[in-house]
Amino acid sequence: MSGLSKTEHGGAPDGAAGSASLLDRGLGVSQIVFMVVAAAAPLGLVIGGVPLGLAVSDSPGMPLFFALATVLLLVFAFGFTLMAGRVREAGAFYAYVRAGLGRIPGLSAATLALFSYTLLLAGVNAYVGVATRNVVERYTAVASPWWLWALVSLGVIAFLGYRDIELSAKVLSAVLVLESLLLLVMDFGIVGHGGAHGLTAEPLSPSMVGNGSPGLGMMFAVFGFIGFEATAVFRNEAKDPDTTIPRATYVAILIIGVFYSFTVWAVVVGAGVDTVTGAAKADPEGLVLSLARSYVGPAWADLMQVLLISSQFACVLAFHNVVTRYQFVLARSGVLPAALGVVHSRHRAPSASSAVASALAFALTLVVAALRLDPIGDLYAWFSGAATLGIVLLMAATSLAVIGFFRRAGERQSVWRTAVAPAVAFLGLAGVVCMMAVNFPLLVGTVDGALVIGGLIALSAAAGAVQALVLRARRPALFQRL
Repeated sequence: MSGLSKTEHGGAPDGAAGSASLLDRGLGVSQIVFMVVAAAAPLGLVIGGVPLGLAVSDSPGMPLFFALATVLLLVFAFGFTLMAGRVREAGAFYAYVRAGLGRIPGLSAATLALFSYTLLLAGVNAYVGVATRNVVERYTAVASPWWLWALVSLGVIAFLGYRDIELSAKVLSAVLVLESLLLLVMDFGIVGHGGAHGLTAEPLSPSMVGNGSPGLGMMFAVFGFIGFEATAVFRNEAKDPDTTIPRATYVAILIIGVFYSFTVWAVVVGAGVDTVTGAAKADPEGLVLSLARSYVGPAWADLMQVLLISSQFACVLAFHNVVTRYQFVLARSGVLPAALGVVHSRHRAPSASSAVASALAFALTLVVAALRLDPIGDLYAWFSGAATLGIVLLMAATSLAVIGFFRRAGERQSVWRTAVAPAVAFLGLAGVVCMMAVNFPLLVGTVDGALVIGGLIALSAAAGAVQALVLRARRPALFQRL
C-alpha cells in the first residue's frame, strides 16, 4: 500500500498516462466546498425533503436530528480526512475501501458508488423536469411534458460537464449563494416575527428523541448530507490536496449541518412546534412556501419556487461531476475502458467520461418517459432512496477501512483518528443503515419497489466483486495494480 500512497495516478492505462497532469487545476477550499454544498441542494431539501421528514417521523425534533447527523459525520470525517493524506487518489470510497479492506471490497465499493451516484443524477434531474414544467405552466398556462425539461437540463449539464471544472464551480457557487440567501431571509423573517407562538429551543431538546419515529427523522437528516464526501473525488484538481481536501470536508459538513439545523428550527418554530407535523402531513409541498409567503411576502415565495429549479439543477450538475470522476479513476485503473481516462487537452477535464455520464442519464430519462412512469413517485423516489442507502453503506465500509489501513500500516497516529472515531462512526452509520433497511419501503414508496431497488443495490456491489475476481484470475498484473 505504500506505493499507492505516493502516487496520484497509479495504475493508469498506457493510453491515458500522458494526460494525467492536464487535470491539475488548483481548486481551492471555497470552490470545492461550493460544489459539495450545492450537491446538498439547500433550497430543494428544505422545500421538499424537510416537510416529508417532519411528516413521516411525526416529530418536531428534525432540527435535533440534523444536529446529531452533523456530529456523526464530523466523527466520520476524522478518519476519512486522515485517509485522504495517505491514499492520494481521487477515488474516494473506492480508493479508501480498497486500501483498507482489499482490492475485491474496493472494486465492489466502486461499482456501488458509481451506481448510486448515477441514480441520483437521473432521479434528481427528473425532479428538475417536473419543477420546471410546473413553473412554466403556472406562469404561462402552457402545458409541456416533464421529460422535455429534464432533457434540456441534461443538455446544459452535458455542456458544462464537458468543459473546465472551474466553469461548473462558478455556476454552482452562484446558484448556492442565491438559494442560501433566499432561505436565510425567510429564516430571519420568522425569527423577527417571533414564530407562530414565540421562539423556543424545544425542537433542539434531547427530549425530542423519544417523539414520533426518531429513526425516520435521522434517516432524512443524513440524506441532507449526501454528497459531502465528494471533496475527495476532486483531489486531482485541488490545490495542495493534502491540505485542501480535509479542510473542505470539515467546512462542508459544518456549513451543511449548521445551516440546515438553523433553517429547520426556523421552519418548526414558524409553523408551531405543536402543529408543524400536522401541517407537513396536510401539505408537504406547500409548507415552506406558505411560511415564506406569511413571514416575508408572496413575491418571495414565488421567487423561491422559481429558484427551486436552479437549486435542483445545481445538485444534478454536482452529481454529474462526481460520476464523471469516478469513471475517470476506474478507467485509469484499467477497470473501465481507457478512453474514459483521457483528459481533454483544451478543457483539461475528463470530457469523454462526462459525455458517457450524460448519455447514461439521457437514456434513463427516455426509458422512464417511454414507460410512462411517474417521474417523482417512481424515478425520483426509487432512485434517491436506493442511492442514499448505497452511499451510507459506503460510508460505513470506509470507517472499517480506516481501521484496517492503519492497523496494517503500523504508522504512529492518533488512536482517536485511526481507531476510536472510525469505530464510533461505523456503529452510528450501521445504525442508520438498519433504520433505512427497516423503513426502505417507505423511503422508496412501495414494497415491490423496495425489493427491486434493494436487489439492484446488492447486484451493483456484487458486480464489482465479480469483476475483481475475474481480473485476479485472468489479468493478475492489472489486479495487483488496482
